[in-house]
Amino acid sequence: MNELKNKKILIVDDEKELLNMLSDILYKNGFYNIYTAPDCKSAVEIAQNRLISLYLLDVNLPDGDGFSLFERLRKISTAPVIFLTARGEGGDRIKGLGLGADDYIVKPFLADELILRVGAVLKRVYGIAETKKRFNLSGNTIDFETASVNKNGKEVPLTAKEYILLKKLYENKNKIVTSDALCMAAWGEEYYGYENTLMVHIRRLRQKIELEPSKPSHLITVKGLGYKLVVHDE
Repeated sequence: MNELKNKKILIVDDEKELLNMLSDILYKNGFYNIYTAPDCKSAVEIAQNRLISLYLLDVNLPDGDGFSLFERLRKISTAPVIFLTARGEGGDRIKGLGLGADDYIVKPFLADELILRVGAVLKRVYGIAETKKRFNLSGNTIDFETASVNKNGKEVPLTAKEYILLKKLYENKNKIVTSDALCMAAWGEEYYGYENTLMVHIRRLRQKIELEPSKPSHLITVKGLGYKLVVHDE
C-alpha cells in the first residue's frame, strides 16, 4: 500500500475550502503527492506536465464541467478518475460511469469514505503482484510497471481498464476467469450491465497482445463462462 500512496493525485474543484480539505485528508493519510486545480485549464496544464495516477474531478467547474474535462484528460492520460457529485444528482453519477469513470463520491462525504474509495481504485488499477511485473506472449512484452505492450519494437499503451483486466487474467493465468469476476475487477461492485463493454475491452486487448487478433491464441473466450489467458512457459 505504501507504493500506492506515492502515486500522484490531482484534485480539481473550484471551492477553495473543499480543495484544501480534500488535500489535508489525503495528506494526513499518507498520500503526499497531491496536486490541486480550481478549473479545467489548470487541470489540463498539470496533467500535461505531471504523470498523474488518479484524478478527483468535481462535476461543476467555472470554465466547463467535469465531464468535458474527463474527455480532454483522456487524450493525454489513461489514469483512473473519481467524480465528485452533489447529493441527489443521480444523473451525474450515471453519466460519469457511462463515460468510463472508475468511481464517484457524493458530497458531503466522510473522510474515511474518501480514503477507502481512493485506496480501492488505486489498488484495483495499480496493485500488482510483486512476483511478476512483466511477461511475454508470442514475442510481445507486457509491462505492468509502464502499463504498456512492447509489440514489434513499439510501445503500445494500455488504458486503465485494459490494464486492470489483463492483470486480473494474468493473476489467474491458464485458468478461466468469469465475466462477472472481470467486471467486478474493472468496475467494482456496481458492475451489472457492463458485459457488453467488457467484450469491447477484450477485443481491444487482443489487438494489442495477439499476433492474430481474429484468431487469438492467448486471450481465449470460454463460451458461457468468461475468458482465459493462456501463457506458455515464460
